[in-house]
Amino acid sequence: MTTKDKQLSNVTEDTWIKATFPEWGNWLNQSIDREKVLRGHMRLWWLGNMGIWLKNDEQTNIAIDLWAGTGKQTHDLPDNPPRHQWRRMLGAMQTQPNLRRTPQVFNPFSITTLDALLVTHYHHDHLDRNVAASIVNNTALKTPLIGPRAVVNQWLAWGVPENRVKVVHPGDSFKVKDIKIEVLPSYDRTILITDPVGMSVPDDRQIPDMDERAVAYLLTTSAGTIYHAGDSHYSVNFADVGIQHAIDIALLAFAENPVGVQDKMTSVDILRAAEALKAKLVVPLHWDVWTNTLGDPNEILALYDYRKERFRYQFHPFIWQIGGEFDWPSDRELRVYHYPRGFDDRFKHPANLPYSSFL
Repeated sequence: MTTKDKQLSNVTEDTWIKATFPEWGNWLNQSIDREKVLRGHMRLWWLGNMGIWLKNDEQTNIAIDLWAGTGKQTHDLPDNPPRHQWRRMLGAMQTQPNLRRTPQVFNPFSITTLDALLVTHYHHDHLDRNVAASIVNNTALKTPLIGPRAVVNQWLAWGVPENRVKVVHPGDSFKVKDIKIEVLPSYDRTILITDPVGMSVPDDRQIPDMDERAVAYLLTTSAGTIYHAGDSHYSVNFADVGIQHAIDIALLAFAENPVGVQDKMTSVDILRAAEALKAKLVVPLHWDVWTNTLGDPNEILALYDYRKERFRYQFHPFIWQIGGEFDWPSDRELRVYHYPRGFDDRFKHPANLPYSSFL
C-alpha cells in the first residue's frame, strides 16, 4: 500500500465534516473580535437569515436571531402534522423542500465575548439550541438570553438556567452596557399559527397573544439606530413605529413566498415598510437561506429605481451578502455589497516572474 493510500484510509465522513464545517471556520469570529470600532460608528455583520452581530464604539457586542442550524436533509420524512403552521395555513401535508442554501459563516462555539443575545421569536431558524448550548456551556461567557415568553420557555426546556434568561414584552426598555434596547411589537402573523413550547394553545378560532410569542427590537447606539423586525409581515402599524421612533437602519424579512403562502415581505412590501418607518436605509434579509423561498433582492433595487422619483423616497435599499460587514455611517450610501477583494499589498514587494510582461 502506498503512502497516499494510507493517508486516504484515514479519511472518513467524520473527518470530512470536521475539516469542512463550518465552511468559514473561525474567520468571521476572528474578524469581529479584532475589529475596533471607531468613535461615532457601529459595525454590523450579517450571519445569515435574520442573524445579525452588532458592535459599537464602546466595543459592546449584541447578537440577534443567531442561528446555526439546517433545513431538510433527507426525502424520508413524515407528512406535516395537523398542527404544523404550513398545514394550518394552506392544508399542505407534504413537508416543504426547504434545504439550507447558505454556508455557516459563524462558529457559535468560538464566541469569545457577547454582551447579550436577543431573539425575536421561536421559529427554529431564529431560536437555535446550538447557539444556546455554545453560550451557556462556555463558562467564560455570562451572556443574558433575552426574548419573549415563548422563546424563554424553549430555552428553559433545553436546560438554560433561569438566571440567564430575561422575558421581554413590547413597551419594555433596558440597556446592555451603553446600548439602549426598546422592545416593540412584532407583526409576524405566521407565529400565531405555530404552537409554542410550554404554553397553552387557544381554540383555533381565537387569536393568540402575539406579545408572548414574538417581538421586534430597536437598538440605539451613539452612531444611530437599528430596527430589527424579526419575521414581521407588512403592517400598517409600521407608519406608527416610524412616527414614534427615529430609525436609521431597518432590517426586514424578504423572500419569495410559495404559491398559497403569505409568510415574508415581497419587494413592494419592503419599499412600503421602509417608507412608513421613515428609515434612512432598508436592508432585506432572510431571502438567502431556504431553497424553496429564495428571493432575488435585485427585484427590490429595480422597483426602487422605478418608484423613487415618483414617491420622493428619502431612503434607499442596501443589498448585503452573508458574512459581510457594514459600517454606519461610513457605508450609508452603498447600495450593493461586495466581499473584500484582497491583495491590498500588491506590488509593495518584488514580483517573481520570468520577465516583466509575462502576464
